[in-house]
Amino acid sequence: MAEPRMRLRQKGQQFPTSDLEAFLIAFGDDDNPLPETVKVLDEIITDFIIETSHEAAQCAHYSRRAKIKVDDYKFMLRRDSAKLGRVSELLDLDKDLKNKRKAFNTDEGAVVKDTAGEKGGKEKDKGGKGEEKGGRGDKAEEDGERGEGEERRKKKKRRKERGGGGDDAGTVTSF
Repeated sequence: MAEPRMRLRQKGQQFPTSDLEAFLIAFGDDDNPLPETVKVLDEIITDFIIETSHEAAQCAHYSRRAKIKVDDYKFMLRRDSAKLGRVSELLDLDKDLKNKRKAFNTDEGAVVKDTAGEKGGKEKDKGGKGEEKGGRGDKAEEDGERGEGEERRKKKKRRKERGGGGDDAGTVTSF
């Protein structure tokens, strides 16, 4: 896998030594790996990431896109079933975690509203605004929001009456 154009690399290690040592120990190396071994592993990982990214960029280029998508990495890894399987597994896990976080956040908000609604009357929720069951808050805030909405409607009506504000050139009139 040759790079289409060589880029200058940063000097020194790209990854923390402690992380690389943990990888080496996890795969059966000595408890205190040699510094040369850590440097070589850092170079191998960095080269792999750069070459993989270049190949994914080529896939995106063939598809006439400027940006690299996850599918480009999947396409690039299609011949290596172990890596492709692991990437797919991690992407599925990420999707599941996002859905669970979303469900958890939604449920948490519903619980807060339910507990406030059970007591009845005016209660304070996490936001600190006084809210009545199904209400929108203070009357002054409601009036302020209505006033802004009415202004917008009036402006829109005036634009229509003047004939301006059309989206295409055929509907725009000059004064």
